[in-house]
Amino acid sequence: MRIGIVCPYSFDVPGGVQYHVRDLAEVFLAQGHHVSVLAPADEDTVVPDYVISAGRAVPVRYNGSVARLNMGPVSAAKVARWLEAGQFDVLHLHEPVTPSVSLLALWAAEGPIVATFHTSNLRSRVMQASYPVLRPALEKITGRIAVSEDARRTVTTHIGGDAVVIPNGVFVDRFALAEVRPDWQGTPGRPTIAFLGRMHEPRKGLPVLAAALPQVLREIPGLRVLVAGPGDPDEVRAAMAPEAARACEFLGAVSDDDKARLLRSVDAYVAPNTGGESFGIILIEAMSAGAAVVASDLPAFLRVLDEGHAGFTFANEDPAALATTLLRVLGDADERSRVATIGRVRADLFDWSEVARDVMAVYETVTDGAAMVSGTAQPPPRWARLLRGRSKA
Repeated sequence: MRIGIVCPYSFDVPGGVQYHVRDLAEVFLAQGHHVSVLAPADEDTVVPDYVISAGRAVPVRYNGSVARLNMGPVSAAKVARWLEAGQFDVLHLHEPVTPSVSLLALWAAEGPIVATFHTSNLRSRVMQASYPVLRPALEKITGRIAVSEDARRTVTTHIGGDAVVIPNGVFVDRFALAEVRPDWQGTPGRPTIAFLGRMHEPRKGLPVLAAALPQVLREIPGLRVLVAGPGDPDEVRAAMAPEAARACEFLGAVSDDDKARLLRSVDAYVAPNTGGESFGIILIEAMSAGAAVVASDLPAFLRVLDEGHAGFTFANEDPAALATTLLRVLGDADERSRVATIGRVRADLFDWSEVARDVMAVYETVTDGAAMVSGTAQPPPRWARLLRGRSKA
């Protein structure tokens, strides 16, 4: 199958959607399909050979974060040329309502179109205002996927119709089989916890963790906090209590391999995110690595953690609750190991071998449906009810 995938966010500063697009493309390439990915990227950004750059992106505040997007007539011309050259059997757009190349491709494309919705934002005034303008283009989508129930609710609330839920994927073995780094590994007297994320982005929750640390350190003075991700450590330290700052070790942005080693090495992974999360791929990565997960009780996180059976949760934006939970987790090795084992088993549900199979089923449904319209095939019934989307009553 000839598959075209469009990512609206720049590959200059990778994030969850970019990783999802990259991994999905590599799974299908390994299966023998032809795959081309179109995404924004600067000229000097190193991208895989299957990624075609749509040009330079500009930073735009979007969904509580800063996204690097690409829009305009020059980009539209690049999209048109890519579509013409690709002659794709199916076009897979990610976040098609985001003002970037996915939307440009939706306007320009014909034929079988699948869209994946990643965002969870039930109160988006931008989506409410833009829907009447985008409706004719959105009606061209023949298969709708949401990465979580929260993302699906965003679709039904703001866009209409429905979507089949297919979660984000993880290469579970990459984390389960990663090497442990002794310098990141904890001991009973000096346990280690990890935080991964953009330090300067409040919704990632580092300030919540920093506020919880003094209480934890009073009982576990040897605690080490390994902080990985972009940002200025000096600015972060300046906003912390002195004892919390001393406990933190800033690793900077880490490679995929080092992220896996970090999650394999620590006693617990802490996800103090405060909102704007539709899934929680990092939780699955930590579970795959065998780390105990401590996460805020966001609805998306609770679903990933099977309502708290596969990890430990605390009240969102409550440093005292986080401190109490961390003390429980770090103080009871047997309980920590028990819950981590449950998480490791649950992570298998999100392996790319499972996720890609379901995505391919969507592709086959919409392409067979297009063939049926031309009188050459019958579509399988498995996904037919949800893919086109039901109209709102």
